[in-house]
Amino acid sequence: MKIIEVETIRPQIQSNLVFVRLRTDEGLTGLGEAFFGPKAVEAYIHESAAPILFSMDSANPEHVMMALRPYVGYQGSGAETRGNAAVDLALWDILGKSTGRPLAELFGGPVRDSIRCYNTCGGTQYMTTLTEMSSKNWGLPADATKPNDLEDLDAFLHRPGQLAKDLVAEGFTGMKIWPFDQAAEACNGNDISSDELKAGIKVLSDIREAVGDKIDIMVEMHGLWRRPAATRILKGIAEFQPLWVEDPLRPDAIDALVRLRQSVDMPIAIGETSVGRRGFQPLLAAGIVDYATVDIQWTGGIGEARKIAALADAFAVPLAPHDCTGPVSLAASTHLVMSEMNGFIQEVSRAYLRTWYPQLVTGVPQVVNGILSAPEGPGHGVELREDIDSVGVERQLTKR
Repeated sequence: MKIIEVETIRPQIQSNLVFVRLRTDEGLTGLGEAFFGPKAVEAYIHESAAPILFSMDSANPEHVMMALRPYVGYQGSGAETRGNAAVDLALWDILGKSTGRPLAELFGGPVRDSIRCYNTCGGTQYMTTLTEMSSKNWGLPADATKPNDLEDLDAFLHRPGQLAKDLVAEGFTGMKIWPFDQAAEACNGNDISSDELKAGIKVLSDIREAVGDKIDIMVEMHGLWRRPAATRILKGIAEFQPLWVEDPLRPDAIDALVRLRQSVDMPIAIGETSVGRRGFQPLLAAGIVDYATVDIQWTGGIGEARKIAALADAFAVPLAPHDCTGPVSLAASTHLVMSEMNGFIQEVSRAYLRTWYPQLVTGVPQVVNGILSAPEGPGHGVELREDIDSVGVERQLTKR
């Protein structure tokens, strides 16, 4: 089975996303995706990846990924890594369809049929315009006087208690918030004032006052801080017992993370921006990972994520895959976490699940009462909508 077509599709409603669709000489198609820098990824796919794909007599994911291994760009999640991961997702999808089996079965078989998930509190327009992680890209509603039920970022900033009540009513038992990011942006993560610290703490306080311990709080810090300020924040929020604090420092600041761990006894989740098993191994070896938040797409693909899951298990670390990017990554992550013994929880964004995901694709995994069900069908289960062009897309096609 050979790859004969490589197509990229960039939807206008999510300018950070590019889908990659591969077609074989047997008529099968596989769907992958990449998030952030979509034009750069698209250029890499057609310029570099497509010729290699066309030169191969096999669509075996491991075989192809060996051939696509770059000489430059492999130490960071640049266009090469994200592009290769998109190809890998599509190849695994093809493998599943060619055998008539879902990915979880190809991974050795699911060990569970469903899993707990938590809501990451971004809104409907979160990360839709700029290719950067900053408050300028939060997509907050223009008119804050007319709150939308799915504008969860605006809600945790201004109505955290009510948001927590709404999530608990839906069955969610976990929510992730990032109330300190703007303070980090104001000083490059070097310091946090007493007022800024109190404002962020109040968000957690309001959640606990509203729902008590009915929901776990995950505090995202996006790797924006330096150690002294991060230490102050963690000590300030400790009384509210967050399930974890996520990326309090950059994941490559291993010595600083070790010292942070020594200063504050709080579970740390880390890894969504760590690349490959070689990116995770020093973190795990240093004992600073309580939850491994691997992102299948950013880390290099399904094959690499499976190796990371096994490595994390060797260190007795639970797997909590990241997803606040796209529907294909969510589906693949769900298959992964369903099939790994150390699978603990899956991140979802209810705002995405109820708006632009279903506008672009079918087969998105379903969440009911805070529980994520296994995807159905062969491969990862997600397909582009037949009417996707109606929402506005840009396509590029390269043939063998």
